[in-house]
Amino acid sequence: MYITSGTSTLLRRASHSSSCRAGKRVFSSLSRKPVSPSPPCNSNSCSVGYQQYRSLSYLSAARWSHGVDWKSPTSLAAQIRIASASIDNLLHRKIATMASENAFKGIFTSLPKPGGGEFGKFYSLPALNDPRIDKLPYSIRILLESAIRNCDGFQVTKEDVEKIIDWEKTSPKQVEIPFKPARVLLQDFTGVPAVVDLACMRDAMNNLGSDSNKINPLVPVDLVIDHSVQVDVARSENAVQANMELEFQRNKERFAFLKWGSNAFQNMLVVPPGSGIVHQVNLEYLGRVVFNTDGVLYPDSVVGTDSHTTMIDGLGVAGWGVGGIEAEAAMLGQPMSMVLPGVVGFKLSGKLRDGVTATDLVLTVTQMLRKHGVVGKFVEFYGGGVGKISLADRATIANMSPEYGATMGFFPVDHVTLQYLKLTGRSDETVQIQSLFSSKCQPQQERVYSSYLHLDLADVEPCISGPKRPHDRVPLKEMKADWHSCLDSKVGFKGFAVPKEAQEKVAKFSFHGQPAELKHGSVVIAAITSCTNTSNPSVMLGAGLVAKKASELGLKVKPWIKTSLAPGSGVVTKYLQKSGLQKYLNEQGFNIVGYGCTTCIGNSGDLDESVGAAISENDIVAAAVLSGNRNFEGRVHALTRANYLASPPLVVAYALAGTVDIDFDKEPIGVGKDGKDVYFRDIWPSTEEVAEVVQSSVLPDMFKSTYESITEGNPMWNQLSVPNAKLYSWDPNSTYIHEPPYFKNMTMNPPGPHGVKDAYCLLNFGDSITTDHISPAGSIHKDSPAAKFLMERGVDRRDFNSYGSRRGNDEIMARGTFANIRLVNKLLNGEVGPKTVHIPTGEKLYVFDAAMKYKSEGQETIILAGAEYGSGSSRDWAAKGPMLLGVKAVIAKSFERIHRSNLVGMGIIPLCFKAGEDADTLGLTGHERYTIDLPSNISDIRPGQDVTVQTDTGKQFTCTARFDTEVELAYFNHGGILPYVIRQLTKQ
Repeated sequence: MYITSGTSTLLRRASHSSSCRAGKRVFSSLSRKPVSPSPPCNSNSCSVGYQQYRSLSYLSAARWSHGVDWKSPTSLAAQIRIASASIDNLLHRKIATMASENAFKGIFTSLPKPGGGEFGKFYSLPALNDPRIDKLPYSIRILLESAIRNCDGFQVTKEDVEKIIDWEKTSPKQVEIPFKPARVLLQDFTGVPAVVDLACMRDAMNNLGSDSNKINPLVPVDLVIDHSVQVDVARSENAVQANMELEFQRNKERFAFLKWGSNAFQNMLVVPPGSGIVHQVNLEYLGRVVFNTDGVLYPDSVVGTDSHTTMIDGLGVAGWGVGGIEAEAAMLGQPMSMVLPGVVGFKLSGKLRDGVTATDLVLTVTQMLRKHGVVGKFVEFYGGGVGKISLADRATIANMSPEYGATMGFFPVDHVTLQYLKLTGRSDETVQIQSLFSSKCQPQQERVYSSYLHLDLADVEPCISGPKRPHDRVPLKEMKADWHSCLDSKVGFKGFAVPKEAQEKVAKFSFHGQPAELKHGSVVIAAITSCTNTSNPSVMLGAGLVAKKASELGLKVKPWIKTSLAPGSGVVTKYLQKSGLQKYLNEQGFNIVGYGCTTCIGNSGDLDESVGAAISENDIVAAAVLSGNRNFEGRVHALTRANYLASPPLVVAYALAGTVDIDFDKEPIGVGKDGKDVYFRDIWPSTEEVAEVVQSSVLPDMFKSTYESITEGNPMWNQLSVPNAKLYSWDPNSTYIHEPPYFKNMTMNPPGPHGVKDAYCLLNFGDSITTDHISPAGSIHKDSPAAKFLMERGVDRRDFNSYGSRRGNDEIMARGTFANIRLVNKLLNGEVGPKTVHIPTGEKLYVFDAAMKYKSEGQETIILAGAEYGSGSSRDWAAKGPMLLGVKAVIAKSFERIHRSNLVGMGIIPLCFKAGEDADTLGLTGHERYTIDLPSNISDIRPGQDVTVQTDTGKQFTCTARFDTEVELAYFNHGGILPYVIRQLTKQ
């Protein structure tokens, strides 16, 4: 068993309660039954949300939430009857008038059943008889269908529809269109602040004398609690239960708050902890492909507050990540304003070679697309090779869209999609609807794309990525040479600057009485984790086959390596057990530790004290190898400076080798029980071996049984007691949930745009500052301002939890802004850490303390940055935090799409240097004071206009204001997107 000393007290308190019980497909304690999604309404008055899951018979009822006794069918039925009458009347009025109100009613077409009758009606794009539509990429056709279905002449106009139809000409012009997604997806790290914001918005509505009940999701909202489990216990048969008990002890208040939200807000479903990873649950269960709402058929589409929402694109569902504040606006019926994207056509041909995995493919695709440049674009895959890869492989590629920078990585629906729907337990009738509907909507001729790429699948070779960025791919055969190059190179994305004389250092230590040693490149964390790969049976079972072959040959992973397996759903456990391979993974230390995001988001738990001391005291560049999608500095673990992304089978292989400093072609992994060297080729399974075990072990009943029981919750969740009030009672002493200050003293009059006057530079950054740098999700360092805040309130260090788990408390998150221990700030002249220089005094302070000093002195601040500022997770706290610190503008070479939008949503001005310019070329040191002149009238500001920036040293330069749409300017005028929404709803 691998148990860290820091959690021993909690473990002693942990009880050995029974594991989750299987049950009926009812969210017993989750606020509502599965019901059908909101019909495609054509006016703002449609305020009743509906949601369909698998069934084709629909309930005409709201997502009830107020005090239902879920243990009493009589009570539930009574509430359904009470709610149904008024809801039905409204619904039928909307459905009856929908087609007549819509400007495109003439193409509202029946989808007939093969045996007579109809499945429903849909808006038929071919019926428009417009030759431009036949050439549209399928992903653009989804935007077009949504615009036509929601065309009401107000939120969506005929002019918007025409822009999309004319995509080939309009997309290069960066035209703006509205988009209304069918649903919204949340996870708990981003879901808690979203529910906090909704609760706070209700208070604001109340204070403005309006109806607080107007703050209710109008589209289906699914929230999966998956980001809170940590790997406190590993290498133990009891790890799942022990980690879940610790998870509930740490997060009981957060979980109770989410449970309150599921009762207080209509149209919100909460999937309890221990159920799986949000994107795998979305892929295997929540995704519909086609909605059928009371006879109206339309494509499923989703926006989520996690950047890897794109995983659902592999199922032919249009989905992408947005900031939490954007998602909240979408929940409340606001159309999303977006620039009509270009679409990169990515042709796949051939097939993968033997032994090459989907992870090797996605890392190759990621590198190609990064090089091509796809930020803000859709990527659509086509060609003969698409049919040669499984849907799980497609989902793996789609999942990493944020890593290659695209809004989506989309795979249109085909026979592989339909086979997957059957495999995952969707009904035959549902699959039939998807098949017929998709055939009616597919383009009938060659599609046109903005640009083109091609990859022959046969050219893909085994690889990993790292040590600090997902797109830094390294072919496996070059890994040893690349590692030594990293040791030699100066500190950077591919360098650690270890002196030659120190590169062979050996740190010897005692691990629980056993002699142990670490060198540069020694693996100390090996984690099979993340939605990217745990949803893919071929690589998961491939990992099991590697473990089996290794065990049979007598190899064993060293006990001081923290190994873990965190599946994305219970289905994985079922097929690993049926195949008999879980036994061998356990033998190598890869016991299941929980069902949720773990190591990939920094919830790797502590290393053993002896291991941590050996790394720190000897300045060892230790390595983590994980099957995740992110490996930015400081994310996986504070003590692993080298972090490599690899397929699950390679994770096992590197764990067995114990180091990344190895040439798998030439050097043995270890010595077998017969005394002979064992090589990589001896334990690596063939593609045929993997396919055979997948075929025999992955069965539809596994999906059905898993998702029947997932919806019942577990005993710890069901025992949480929460109030039924519609307004939340804020506890001023809570360190988890705190009323944020966004709407304090808010009036009905928007504040108008603001410029910046004589601002100091809070931070001066180079390239690739990620949202992990800006607002880390991982552990709270013992000396940080957040730690000081918690200790002052009596919170013991062992109960700090993570920043991600405390996103419901603005006071902690403000202190956690720019708290990443690997932060590189040019004002510190090479020193790494979460500090900056207070320019007027020259003091070196924590970033939070410096920001508060500026605020107390009435001084505004700005941030200077390089390229790709804000890349990484779609983290709204990376915008909320700087706003609370008093940051008024960020001047960067370029922004990541979601983060730029989030900055606007919080009222921060995003400015881009002109091409060829940056802080260095302009001679800016960050010691200047900056003035940014903006007109005081919002009508005088245009999207993308030039703005002059002046410094007190006499320098003057021109930037582009990255307000990309008129709607974003409206948000800026109101001080942010949420104040805008409140004022709009108050007027209704």
